[in-house]
Amino acid sequence: MAEQSVRCIPEQPIFDEGHSAERAVWQLLKSALPNDVVLAHSVQVRHGSAEHEIDLLVLWPHVGLAAIEVKGGQLSIDRGQWYQSDRSGKRVIKSPLVQSQGAQHAFREWIGEQLGTPLTSRFAYMACLPYTSVPANWTLSGAPRALILDREDLTDAAEKIRRAIETEAGGATQLAPSYLERMVRKLEGTLDALPSDTADSAQSEDLQDQLTARQDTLLSATRDIPRIRFTGGAGSGKTWLALAKAQRLCKEGKRVGLFCYNKGLGMYLDNQAGGWRQMKPAFTGEFHEYVRSVGVPDGEGQAYFDEEMPRLLKEKAARLTPDRKFDAVVVDEAQDFAPLWWEALLQCLKDPESSEIYAFMDDRQDVYHRSGGTADFTHGPLADLVPIHVDENLRNTRRIAQTFKPLAGRHFTPRGNTGMPVRLVDCSTDQALDRASDCVDALIEEGWAANQIALLTTNHRHPIHQQHHLDGTTRQYWDEFHAKEAEFYGHVLGFKGLERSVVILCVDGFKELERAAEQLYVGMSRARSLLVIVGSPDLIAQGGGRELAQALRGCAVWDPTPAE
Repeated sequence: MAEQSVRCIPEQPIFDEGHSAERAVWQLLKSALPNDVVLAHSVQVRHGSAEHEIDLLVLWPHVGLAAIEVKGGQLSIDRGQWYQSDRSGKRVIKSPLVQSQGAQHAFREWIGEQLGTPLTSRFAYMACLPYTSVPANWTLSGAPRALILDREDLTDAAEKIRRAIETEAGGATQLAPSYLERMVRKLEGTLDALPSDTADSAQSEDLQDQLTARQDTLLSATRDIPRIRFTGGAGSGKTWLALAKAQRLCKEGKRVGLFCYNKGLGMYLDNQAGGWRQMKPAFTGEFHEYVRSVGVPDGEGQAYFDEEMPRLLKEKAARLTPDRKFDAVVVDEAQDFAPLWWEALLQCLKDPESSEIYAFMDDRQDVYHRSGGTADFTHGPLADLVPIHVDENLRNTRRIAQTFKPLAGRHFTPRGNTGMPVRLVDCSTDQALDRASDCVDALIEEGWAANQIALLTTNHRHPIHQQHHLDGTTRQYWDEFHAKEAEFYGHVLGFKGLERSVVILCVDGFKELERAAEQLYVGMSRARSLLVIVGSPDLIAQGGGRELAQALRGCAVWDPTPAE
Protein backbone atom coordinates (compact mmCIF):
# COMPACT_ATOMS: atom_id res chain seq x y z
CA MET A 1 0.00 0.00 0.00
CA ALA A 2 1.37 3.45 -0.91
CA GLU A 3 2.39 5.56 2.05
CA GLN A 4 0.26 8.61 2.73
CA SER A 5 1.80 12.04 2.92
CA VAL A 6 0.80 15.68 3.00
CA ARG A 7 -0.97 16.62 -0.23
CA CYS A 8 0.82 19.54 -1.92
CA ILE A 9 -0.54 21.92 -4.56
CA PRO A 10 1.38 21.79 -6.79
CA GLU A 11 2.95 18.45 -5.94
CA GLN A 12 6.45 19.75 -6.67
CA PRO A 13 6.51 23.57 -6.62
CA ILE A 14 9.17 25.29 -8.68
CA PHE A 15 11.42 27.42 -6.49
CA ASP A 16 13.92 29.56 -8.34
CA GLU A 17 17.08 31.06 -6.88
CA GLY A 18 15.17 33.80 -5.10
CA HIS A 19 12.73 31.48 -3.38
CA SER A 20 14.95 29.59 -0.93
CA ALA A 21 13.17 30.88 2.21
CA GLU A 22 9.76 29.77 0.95
CA ARG A 23 11.20 26.47 -0.21
CA ALA A 24 12.75 25.81 3.19
CA VAL A 25 9.49 26.53 5.03
CA TRP A 26 7.43 24.55 2.50
CA GLN A 27 9.73 21.55 2.87
CA LEU A 28 9.63 21.76 6.66
CA LEU A 29 5.80 21.96 6.74
CA LYS A 30 5.52 19.12 4.23
CA SER A 31 7.35 16.91 6.73
CA ALA A 32 5.78 18.30 9.90
CA LEU A 33 2.06 18.52 9.08
CA PRO A 34 -0.29 15.52 9.44
CA ASN A 35 -0.94 13.39 6.37
CA ASP A 36 -4.51 14.62 5.79
CA VAL A 37 -3.49 18.29 5.54
CA VAL A 38 -3.31 20.09 2.17
CA LEU A 39 -0.38 22.51 1.68
CA ALA A 40 -0.67 24.97 -1.21
CA HIS A 41 2.13 27.19 -2.44
CA SER A 42 1.83 30.67 -3.96
CA VAL A 43 -1.95 30.94 -4.14
CA GLN A 44 -2.82 33.84 -6.46
CA VAL A 45 -6.13 35.57 -5.72
CA ARG A 46 -7.61 38.28 -7.92
CA HIS A 47 -10.63 39.81 -6.21
CA GLY A 48 -12.08 42.80 -7.96
CA SER A 49 -9.18 45.04 -9.04
CA ALA A 50 -6.90 43.88 -6.20
CA GLU A 51 -4.35 41.10 -6.60
CA HIS A 52 -3.09 39.10 -3.64
CA GLU A 53 -0.78 36.17 -3.05
CA ILE A 54 -0.69 33.69 -0.18
CA ASP A 55 2.84 32.26 0.04
CA LEU A 56 1.70 29.11 1.85
CA LEU A 57 -1.90 28.09 2.49
CA VAL A 58 -2.60 25.33 5.01
CA LEU A 59 -5.97 23.57 4.76
CA TRP A 60 -6.38 21.36 7.84
CA PRO A 61 -9.50 19.17 7.97
CA HIS A 62 -11.46 19.35 11.22
CA VAL A 63 -9.27 22.32 12.28
CA GLY A 64 -9.28 25.27 9.85
CA LEU A 65 -7.06 27.27 7.49
CA ALA A 66 -3.91 29.38 7.79
CA ALA A 67 -2.55 31.89 5.26
CA ILE A 68 1.19 32.30 5.82
CA GLU A 69 3.36 35.13 4.48
CA VAL A 70 7.05 34.11 4.40
CA LYS A 71 9.70 36.80 4.80
CA GLY A 72 13.39 35.92 4.52
CA GLY A 73 16.25 38.05 5.79
CA GLN A 74 16.27 39.80 9.15
CA LEU A 75 13.00 41.51 10.10
CA SER A 76 12.80 44.42 12.54
CA ILE A 77 10.26 47.04 13.67
CA ASP A 78 11.00 50.62 14.63
CA ARG A 79 8.14 52.81 15.87
CA GLY A 80 5.58 50.66 14.08
CA GLN A 81 7.49 50.49 10.77
CA TRP A 82 8.65 47.07 9.52
CA TYR A 83 12.11 46.69 7.93
CA GLN A 84 13.77 43.83 6.07
CA SER A 85 17.57 43.61 6.11
CA ASP A 86 20.00 41.47 4.16
CA ARG A 87 23.50 41.91 2.78
CA SER A 88 22.25 44.41 0.21
CA GLY A 89 20.95 46.73 2.92
CA LYS A 90 17.89 47.63 4.96
CA ARG A 91 14.58 48.58 3.39
CA VAL A 92 11.06 49.52 4.45
CA ILE A 93 8.43 46.85 3.88
CA LYS A 94 4.74 46.45 4.53
CA SER A 95 3.85 44.48 7.64
CA PRO A 96 3.86 40.79 6.64
CA LEU A 97 0.87 40.27 8.93
CA VAL A 98 -1.05 43.01 7.13
CA GLN A 99 -0.12 41.39 3.81
CA SER A 100 -1.27 38.02 5.07
CA GLN A 101 -4.47 39.46 6.48
CA GLY A 102 -5.31 41.18 3.18
CA ALA A 103 -4.68 38.00 1.21
CA GLN A 104 -6.72 36.00 3.70
CA HIS A 105 -9.74 38.29 3.37
CA ALA A 106 -9.48 38.25 -0.43
CA PHE A 107 -9.28 34.45 -0.50
CA ARG A 108 -12.26 34.08 1.85
CA GLU A 109 -14.39 36.31 -0.42
CA TRP A 110 -13.13 34.74 -3.64
CA ILE A 111 -13.59 31.11 -2.64
CA GLY A 112 -17.07 31.81 -1.27
CA GLU A 113 -18.07 33.33 -4.62
CA GLN A 114 -16.47 30.46 -6.56
CA LEU A 115 -18.22 27.75 -4.56
CA GLY A 116 -21.48 29.58 -3.94
CA THR A 117 -21.14 28.79 -0.24
CA PRO A 118 -19.51 31.18 2.27
CA LEU A 119 -16.29 30.05 3.94
CA THR A 120 -17.16 30.17 7.64
CA SER A 121 -14.34 27.93 8.91
CA ARG A 122 -11.66 29.25 11.25
CA PHE A 123 -9.04 31.03 9.14
CA ALA A 124 -5.82 32.50 10.62
CA TYR A 125 -3.46 34.91 8.91
CA MET A 126 0.19 34.38 9.90
CA ALA A 127 3.75 35.47 9.10
CA CYS A 128 6.75 33.14 9.03
CA LEU A 129 10.18 34.72 9.59
CA PRO A 130 12.50 31.71 9.21
CA TYR A 131 15.74 33.66 9.75
CA THR A 132 14.57 36.05 12.49
CA SER A 133 14.17 35.48 16.24
CA VAL A 134 11.17 37.12 17.93
CA PRO A 135 10.99 37.24 21.74
CA ALA A 136 8.24 35.08 23.24
CA ASN A 137 6.76 38.10 25.06
CA TRP A 138 6.82 40.41 22.02
CA THR A 139 3.59 42.18 21.21
CA LEU A 140 2.33 44.80 18.78
CA SER A 141 -1.14 46.19 18.34
CA GLY A 142 -2.96 44.01 15.86
CA ALA A 143 -0.13 41.48 15.73
CA PRO A 144 -0.40 38.79 18.43
CA ARG A 145 2.81 36.82 18.94
CA ALA A 146 0.91 33.59 18.28
CA LEU A 147 0.45 34.64 14.63
CA ILE A 148 4.21 34.74 13.99
CA LEU A 149 6.47 31.74 13.37
CA ASP A 150 10.09 32.69 13.96
CA ARG A 151 13.23 30.56 13.52
CA GLU A 152 12.81 28.87 16.91
CA ASP A 153 9.10 28.15 16.34
CA LEU A 154 9.91 26.10 13.23
CA THR A 155 10.98 23.17 15.41
CA ASP A 156 7.30 22.79 16.40
CA ALA A 157 5.66 24.45 13.41
CA ALA A 158 2.65 22.16 13.00
CA GLU A 159 1.53 22.61 16.61
CA LYS A 160 2.08 26.39 16.44
CA ILE A 161 -0.08 26.66 13.31
CA ARG A 162 -2.84 24.54 14.81
CA ARG A 163 -2.79 26.60 18.00
CA ALA A 164 -2.99 29.86 16.01
CA ILE A 165 -6.00 28.58 14.08
CA GLU A 166 -7.76 27.42 17.23
CA THR A 167 -7.06 30.51 19.37
CA GLU A 168 -6.58 33.49 17.02
CA ALA A 169 -8.50 32.73 13.83
CA GLY A 170 -11.66 34.42 12.65
CA GLY A 171 -14.50 32.03 11.86
CA ALA A 172 -16.73 29.83 13.92
CA THR A 173 -16.43 26.28 12.64
CA GLN A 174 -13.90 23.58 11.93
CA LEU A 175 -12.97 22.93 8.29
CA ALA A 176 -15.20 20.19 6.90
CA PRO A 177 -13.32 17.67 4.71
CA SER A 178 -16.01 17.92 2.02
CA TYR A 179 -15.60 21.72 1.79
CA LEU A 180 -11.81 21.27 1.75
CA GLU A 181 -12.09 19.01 -1.32
CA ARG A 182 -14.25 21.58 -3.11
CA MET A 183 -11.59 24.25 -2.42
CA VAL A 184 -8.81 21.98 -3.64
CA ARG A 185 -10.49 21.58 -7.02
CA LYS A 186 -10.55 25.38 -7.38
CA LEU A 187 -6.93 25.76 -6.27
CA GLU A 188 -5.44 23.36 -8.78
CA GLY A 189 -3.81 25.19 -11.66
CA THR A 190 -3.84 28.60 -9.97
CA LEU A 191 -0.35 28.57 -8.54
CA ASP A 192 2.88 30.28 -9.56
CA ALA A 193 6.27 31.01 -8.09
CA LEU A 194 7.20 34.64 -7.39
CA PRO A 195 10.79 35.79 -6.82
CA SER A 196 12.17 37.23 -3.62
CA ASP A 197 15.67 38.25 -2.63
CA THR A 198 18.19 35.76 -1.24
CA ALA A 199 21.20 37.14 0.54
CA ASP A 200 22.00 36.02 4.07
CA SER A 201 23.87 32.83 4.79
CA ALA A 202 20.90 30.73 5.90
CA GLN A 203 18.99 31.60 2.74
CA SER A 204 22.05 30.87 0.62
CA GLU A 205 22.36 27.47 2.24
CA ASP A 206 18.73 26.68 1.53
CA LEU A 207 19.52 27.50 -2.10
CA GLN A 208 22.54 25.19 -1.96
CA ASP A 209 20.32 22.40 -0.63
CA GLN A 210 17.92 23.02 -3.48
CA LEU A 211 20.72 22.76 -6.06
CA THR A 212 22.01 19.58 -4.41
CA ALA A 213 18.57 17.96 -4.59
CA ARG A 214 18.65 18.45 -8.37
CA GLN A 215 21.42 15.84 -8.47
CA ASP A 216 18.61 13.31 -8.13
CA THR A 217 18.46 13.33 -11.92
CA LEU A 218 21.80 11.47 -11.93
CA LEU A 219 20.23 8.61 -10.01
CA SER A 220 17.28 8.44 -12.38
CA ALA A 221 19.55 8.49 -15.42
CA THR A 222 21.72 5.65 -14.08
CA ARG A 223 19.08 3.49 -12.40
CA ASP A 224 19.70 0.50 -14.69
CA ILE A 225 23.46 0.41 -14.05
CA PRO A 226 24.16 -1.97 -11.14
CA ARG A 227 27.78 -1.02 -10.39
CA ILE A 228 28.88 2.62 -10.43
CA ARG A 229 31.57 4.82 -8.97
CA PHE A 230 30.39 8.42 -8.69
CA THR A 231 33.51 10.57 -8.70
CA GLY A 232 33.29 14.27 -7.93
CA GLY A 233 34.85 17.17 -6.11
CA ALA A 234 34.04 18.50 -2.67
CA GLY A 235 30.57 19.95 -2.31
CA SER A 236 29.14 18.16 -5.35
CA GLY A 237 26.40 16.43 -3.35
CA LYS A 238 27.95 12.94 -3.16
CA THR A 239 26.75 12.25 0.39
CA TRP A 240 23.25 13.41 -0.55
CA LEU A 241 23.38 11.10 -3.57
CA ALA A 242 24.64 8.19 -1.47
CA LEU A 243 21.74 8.55 0.93
CA ALA A 244 19.22 9.00 -1.88
CA LYS A 245 20.54 5.91 -3.67
CA ALA A 246 20.41 3.83 -0.50
CA GLN A 247 16.83 4.96 0.12
CA ARG A 248 15.78 4.02 -3.41
CA LEU A 249 17.31 0.57 -3.02
CA CYS A 250 15.55 0.07 0.31
CA LYS A 251 12.21 1.05 -1.23
CA GLU A 252 12.81 -1.67 -3.83
CA GLY A 253 12.90 -4.17 -0.97
CA LYS A 254 16.63 -4.85 -1.18
CA ARG A 255 18.89 -5.58 1.78
CA VAL A 256 21.26 -2.60 1.74
CA GLY A 257 24.50 -1.75 3.52
CA LEU A 258 25.35 1.97 3.74
CA PHE A 259 28.99 2.44 4.72
CA CYS A 260 31.69 5.03 5.35
CA TYR A 261 34.95 5.21 7.29
CA ASN A 262 34.73 8.20 9.65
CA LYS A 263 32.71 8.08 12.88
CA GLY A 264 31.24 11.57 12.46
CA LEU A 265 30.02 10.84 8.94
CA GLY A 266 28.78 7.41 10.04
CA MET A 267 26.61 8.99 12.72
CA TYR A 268 25.29 11.53 10.21
CA LEU A 269 24.31 8.78 7.76
CA ASP A 270 22.67 6.80 10.56
CA ASN A 271 20.72 9.84 11.76
CA GLN A 272 19.48 10.57 8.24
CA ALA A 273 18.51 6.99 7.42
CA GLY A 274 16.87 6.65 10.83
CA GLY A 275 14.37 9.32 9.83
CA TRP A 276 13.17 7.48 6.73
CA ARG A 277 9.51 6.55 6.99
CA GLN A 278 9.78 3.38 4.93
CA MET A 279 12.36 0.57 4.91
CA LYS A 280 15.84 1.34 6.21
CA PRO A 281 19.28 -0.14 5.42
CA ALA A 282 20.21 -3.38 7.15
CA PHE A 283 23.36 -1.59 8.29
CA THR A 284 24.32 2.09 8.31
CA GLY A 285 27.58 3.54 9.59
CA GLU A 286 31.29 2.89 9.91
CA PHE A 287 32.76 -0.07 8.09
CA HIS A 288 34.64 -1.14 11.23
CA GLU A 289 31.41 -1.15 13.27
CA TYR A 290 29.92 -3.53 10.74
CA VAL A 291 32.98 -5.76 10.96
CA ARG A 292 32.54 -5.93 14.74
CA SER A 293 28.80 -6.61 14.34
CA VAL A 294 29.49 -9.88 12.47
CA GLY A 295 31.85 -11.10 15.19
CA VAL A 296 35.34 -10.00 14.15
CA PRO A 297 37.25 -9.06 17.33
CA ASP A 298 38.96 -5.72 17.90
CA GLY A 299 42.67 -5.52 17.29
CA GLU A 300 45.48 -3.00 17.44
CA GLY A 301 47.91 -1.47 14.98
CA GLN A 302 47.60 -0.36 11.39
CA ALA A 303 48.63 -3.76 10.06
CA TYR A 304 45.72 -5.36 11.89
CA PHE A 305 43.16 -2.92 10.41
CA ASP A 306 44.59 -2.93 6.90
CA GLU A 307 45.31 -6.68 6.56
CA GLU A 308 44.25 -8.97 9.41
CA MET A 309 40.79 -7.49 9.98
CA PRO A 310 39.67 -7.78 6.32
CA ARG A 311 41.02 -11.36 6.24
CA LEU A 312 38.91 -12.23 9.28
CA LEU A 313 35.87 -10.53 7.74
CA LYS A 314 36.23 -12.66 4.59
CA GLU A 315 36.23 -15.76 6.78
CA LYS A 316 33.11 -14.59 8.60
CA ALA A 317 31.42 -13.65 5.32
CA ALA A 318 31.90 -17.17 3.98
CA ARG A 319 29.76 -18.45 6.87
CA LEU A 320 27.02 -15.81 6.68
CA THR A 321 23.62 -17.14 5.60
CA PRO A 322 22.10 -15.51 2.49
CA ASP A 323 19.56 -13.61 4.58
CA ARG A 324 22.44 -11.83 6.37
CA LYS A 325 24.22 -10.82 3.18
CA PHE A 326 23.54 -7.68 1.15
CA ASP A 327 21.78 -7.21 -2.18
CA ALA A 328 23.59 -3.90 -2.54
CA VAL A 329 26.25 -1.81 -0.81
CA VAL A 330 26.58 1.98 -0.93
CA VAL A 331 29.89 3.48 0.22
CA ASP A 332 30.34 7.21 0.85
CA GLU A 333 33.87 8.71 0.84
CA ALA A 334 34.91 5.47 -0.84
CA GLN A 335 38.48 6.67 -1.37
CA ASP A 336 39.01 6.14 2.38
CA PHE A 337 38.64 2.37 2.01
CA ALA A 338 41.77 0.25 1.74
CA PRO A 339 41.74 -2.24 -1.19
CA LEU A 340 41.58 -5.26 1.12
CA TRP A 341 38.52 -3.78 2.82
CA TRP A 342 36.79 -3.73 -0.54
CA GLU A 343 37.68 -7.35 -1.19
CA ALA A 344 36.24 -8.35 2.18
CA LEU A 345 33.11 -6.21 1.78
CA LEU A 346 32.33 -7.77 -1.60
CA GLN A 347 32.25 -11.18 0.08
CA CYS A 348 29.35 -9.86 2.20
CA LEU A 349 27.23 -9.50 -0.95
CA LYS A 350 24.82 -12.24 -1.95
CA ASP A 351 26.65 -12.45 -5.25
CA PRO A 352 30.11 -10.80 -5.20
CA GLU A 353 30.19 -10.86 -9.00
CA SER A 354 26.82 -9.26 -9.77
CA SER A 355 25.22 -7.71 -6.66
CA GLU A 356 24.92 -3.92 -6.75
CA ILE A 357 27.79 -1.64 -5.70
CA TYR A 358 27.70 2.17 -5.58
CA ALA A 359 30.84 4.04 -4.53
CA PHE A 360 30.82 7.81 -4.00
CA MET A 361 34.30 9.28 -3.90
CA ASP A 362 36.75 12.10 -4.48
CA ASP A 363 40.26 10.81 -5.19
CA ARG A 364 41.64 14.25 -4.33
CA GLN A 365 40.45 13.77 -0.74
CA ASP A 366 42.58 10.65 -0.24
CA VAL A 367 43.99 12.03 3.01
CA TYR A 368 44.86 8.59 4.41
CA HIS A 369 47.00 7.45 1.45
CA ARG A 370 46.11 3.80 2.02
CA SER A 371 48.40 1.27 0.44
CA GLY A 372 47.29 -0.28 -2.84
CA GLY A 373 45.12 2.58 -3.99
CA THR A 374 41.31 2.43 -4.10
CA ALA A 375 41.60 5.33 -6.55
CA ASP A 376 43.62 3.18 -8.97
CA PHE A 377 40.92 2.88 -11.62
CA THR A 378 43.04 0.65 -13.86
CA HIS A 379 43.94 -2.17 -11.48
CA GLY A 380 42.26 -1.20 -8.18
CA PRO A 381 39.15 -2.77 -6.60
CA LEU A 382 36.81 -0.26 -8.28
CA ALA A 383 38.29 -0.56 -11.77
CA ASP A 384 35.27 -2.49 -13.10
CA LEU A 385 32.67 -0.01 -11.84
CA VAL A 386 31.06 2.30 -14.42
CA PRO A 387 32.45 5.85 -13.90
CA ILE A 388 30.02 8.74 -13.49
CA HIS A 389 31.52 12.19 -12.95
CA VAL A 390 29.87 14.79 -10.71
CA ASP A 391 31.71 18.02 -11.44
CA GLU A 392 29.51 20.84 -10.11
CA ASN A 393 30.20 22.32 -6.67
CA LEU A 394 26.87 23.08 -4.99
CA ARG A 395 27.65 23.29 -1.27
CA ASN A 396 30.02 26.24 -1.09
CA THR A 397 29.64 29.87 -2.07
CA ARG A 398 31.51 30.78 -5.23
CA ARG A 399 34.19 32.69 -3.33
CA ILE A 400 34.94 29.72 -1.10
CA ALA A 401 34.95 27.31 -4.04
CA GLN A 402 37.23 29.55 -6.13
CA THR A 403 39.71 29.66 -3.25
CA PHE A 404 40.21 25.89 -3.07
CA LYS A 405 39.61 25.26 -6.79
CA PRO A 406 43.37 24.83 -7.47
CA LEU A 407 43.20 21.70 -5.28
CA ALA A 408 39.99 20.32 -6.79
CA GLY A 409 40.92 19.50 -10.39
CA ARG A 410 40.27 21.05 -13.78
CA HIS A 411 36.68 19.81 -14.15
CA PHE A 412 35.57 21.33 -10.84
CA THR A 413 32.78 23.89 -11.55
CA PRO A 414 31.47 26.25 -8.83
CA ARG A 415 27.69 26.85 -9.07
CA GLY A 416 26.87 28.59 -5.76
CA ASN A 417 26.07 32.24 -5.25
CA THR A 418 28.88 34.76 -4.78
CA GLY A 419 28.88 34.89 -0.98
CA MET A 420 31.21 36.69 1.41
CA PRO A 421 34.96 37.07 0.90
CA VAL A 422 37.15 34.37 2.39
CA ARG A 423 39.05 35.76 5.37
CA LEU A 424 42.76 35.23 6.06
CA VAL A 425 44.31 35.63 9.50
CA ASP A 426 48.06 35.88 8.81
CA CYS A 427 50.07 34.54 11.75
CA SER A 428 52.89 32.18 12.59
CA THR A 429 52.17 28.49 12.84
CA ASP A 430 52.72 28.37 16.60
CA GLN A 431 50.18 31.21 17.07
CA ALA A 432 47.53 29.65 14.83
CA LEU A 433 45.55 27.86 17.53
CA ASP A 434 45.23 30.93 19.76
CA ARG A 435 44.31 33.15 16.81
CA ALA A 436 41.73 30.64 15.62
CA SER A 437 40.13 30.68 19.08
CA ASP A 438 39.99 34.49 18.84
CA CYS A 439 38.08 34.04 15.59
CA VAL A 440 35.34 32.03 17.32
CA ASP A 441 34.72 34.85 19.81
CA ALA A 442 34.86 37.53 17.10
CA LEU A 443 32.40 35.72 14.85
CA ILE A 444 29.91 35.21 17.66
CA GLU A 445 30.26 38.92 18.44
CA GLU A 446 29.42 39.63 14.76
CA GLY A 447 26.15 37.76 15.18
CA TRP A 448 26.97 34.26 13.98
CA ALA A 449 25.37 31.58 16.15
CA ALA A 450 27.88 29.39 17.98
CA ASN A 451 26.37 26.26 16.46
CA GLN A 452 27.11 27.55 12.96
CA ILE A 453 30.87 27.47 13.60
CA ALA A 454 33.44 24.68 13.32
CA LEU A 455 37.14 25.12 14.10
CA LEU A 456 39.25 22.50 12.31
CA THR A 457 42.96 21.89 12.84
CA THR A 458 45.41 20.36 10.39
CA ASN A 459 48.00 18.99 12.81
CA HIS A 460 47.29 18.75 16.54
CA ARG A 461 43.90 18.16 18.08
CA HIS A 462 42.28 21.24 19.61
CA PRO A 463 42.41 20.98 23.44
CA ILE A 464 38.63 20.42 23.63
CA HIS A 465 38.87 17.68 20.99
CA GLN A 466 41.85 16.17 22.79
CA GLN A 467 40.02 16.08 26.13
CA HIS A 468 37.19 14.04 24.62
CA HIS A 469 39.78 11.68 23.16
CA LEU A 470 41.52 11.24 26.52
CA ASP A 471 38.24 10.82 28.40
CA GLY A 472 36.98 8.19 25.97
CA THR A 473 33.87 10.27 25.25
CA THR A 474 34.07 10.15 21.45
CA ARG A 475 30.41 9.19 21.12
CA GLN A 476 29.35 12.18 23.24
CA TYR A 477 31.69 14.39 21.21
CA TRP A 478 29.94 13.50 17.94
CA ASP A 479 26.49 13.53 19.50
CA GLU A 480 27.14 17.16 20.47
CA PHE A 481 28.21 17.97 16.91
CA HIS A 482 25.07 16.49 15.37
CA ALA A 483 22.85 18.13 17.99
CA LYS A 484 24.16 21.51 16.70
CA GLU A 485 24.02 23.10 20.13
CA ALA A 486 27.46 24.78 20.21
CA GLU A 487 30.60 25.47 18.24
CA PHE A 488 32.59 22.39 17.20
CA TYR A 489 36.32 21.70 17.52
CA GLY A 490 37.74 18.98 15.30
CA HIS A 491 40.46 17.85 12.92
CA VAL A 492 40.14 17.89 9.13
CA LEU A 493 40.73 14.12 8.95
CA GLY A 494 37.61 13.47 11.02
CA PHE A 495 35.42 16.04 9.27
CA LYS A 496 35.31 14.55 5.79
CA GLY A 497 31.78 14.48 4.40
CA LEU A 498 30.56 16.98 7.02
CA GLU A 499 29.99 20.74 6.94
CA ARG A 500 29.08 23.87 8.85
CA SER A 501 28.05 27.35 7.83
CA VAL A 502 31.35 28.81 9.07
CA VAL A 503 34.65 26.95 9.14
CA ILE A 504 37.79 28.31 10.77
CA LEU A 505 40.65 26.32 9.25
CA CYS A 506 43.52 26.45 11.73
CA VAL A 507 46.70 25.58 9.82
CA ASP A 508 48.80 24.59 12.83
CA GLY A 509 51.27 22.60 10.73
CA PHE A 510 51.21 19.21 9.03
CA LYS A 511 52.39 15.85 10.29
CA GLU A 512 53.39 14.95 6.72
CA LEU A 513 53.84 17.72 4.17
CA GLU A 514 53.03 15.36 1.27
CA ARG A 515 49.48 15.07 2.67
CA ALA A 516 49.05 18.81 3.17
CA ALA A 517 47.26 19.53 -0.13
CA GLU A 518 44.54 16.95 0.59
CA GLN A 519 44.08 18.25 4.14
CA LEU A 520 43.81 21.87 2.99
CA TYR A 521 41.32 20.82 0.31
CA VAL A 522 39.13 18.98 2.83
CA GLY A 523 39.31 21.77 5.41
CA MET A 524 38.49 24.64 3.07
CA SER A 525 35.62 22.81 1.38
CA ARG A 526 33.70 22.16 4.64
CA ALA A 527 32.48 25.80 4.86
CA ARG A 528 29.14 26.61 3.31
CA SER A 529 28.91 30.39 3.83
CA LEU A 530 32.13 31.74 5.37
CA LEU A 531 35.67 30.37 5.37
CA VAL A 532 38.34 31.76 7.68
CA ILE A 533 41.91 30.53 7.11
CA VAL A 534 44.31 30.99 10.03
CA GLY A 535 48.05 30.42 9.68
CA SER A 536 51.18 31.21 7.75
CA PRO A 537 50.57 31.91 4.04
CA ASP A 538 54.09 30.62 3.35
CA LEU A 539 53.33 27.24 4.94
CA ILE A 540 49.95 27.05 3.19
CA ALA A 541 51.65 27.79 -0.15
CA GLN A 542 54.28 25.16 0.59
CA GLY A 543 51.61 22.56 1.27
CA GLY A 544 49.03 23.58 -1.33
CA GLY A 545 51.11 24.85 -4.21
CA ARG A 546 51.61 28.01 -6.22
CA GLU A 547 48.02 28.34 -7.51
CA LEU A 548 46.59 28.10 -3.99
CA ALA A 549 49.06 30.75 -2.84
CA GLN A 550 47.81 32.98 -5.63
CA ALA A 551 44.16 32.34 -4.63
CA LEU A 552 44.96 33.37 -1.06
CA ARG A 553 45.94 36.82 -2.31
CA GLY A 554 42.28 37.43 -3.06
CA CYS A 555 41.24 36.79 0.55
CA ALA A 556 40.31 39.60 2.92
CA VAL A 557 43.00 39.99 5.57
CA TRP A 558 41.27 39.92 8.95
CA ASP A 559 42.31 40.70 12.51
CA PRO A 560 39.92 39.03 14.99
CA THR A 561 41.55 40.69 18.01
CA PRO A 562 38.80 42.29 20.13
CA ALA A 563 38.94 46.07 20.34
CA GLU A 564 40.20 47.56 23.63
